[in-house]
Amino acid sequence: MAATPLYIDAIVSDPKIRSGRPVIAGTGLMVIDIMYAHTSGDKLSVEEIAEHYGLSLGQVHAALAYYYLHQEEIDARIRADEEKAEIALAELEKMGRLQRIELSDDIE
Repeated sequence: MAATPLYIDAIVSDPKIRSGRPVIAGTGLMVIDIMYAHTSGDKLSVEEIAEHYGLSLGQVHAALAYYYLHQEEIDARIRADEEKAEIALAELEKMGRLQRIELSDDIE
């Protein structure tokens, strides 16, 4: 008997929600939101993320698993989004509609 692949349905993609980026089903919370909460800034534990966002441990683990299974694709999209944002900011700055400020060392 052949093995039957089982799919986790906790992560979905819908073009109408977050431009089709993978989200936790029933929420607007993107997989990258969970990844950033876990790996950057506060580096929250899985339990802390679940409590903070009102998610189950399964939902948090599913989001992290999805990220690591699709890391190259997701990271490429993050880089593309960052590049688009920099271009948009440069255009606004050029038009005089944006002024960048420098943070002092004690704020950073």
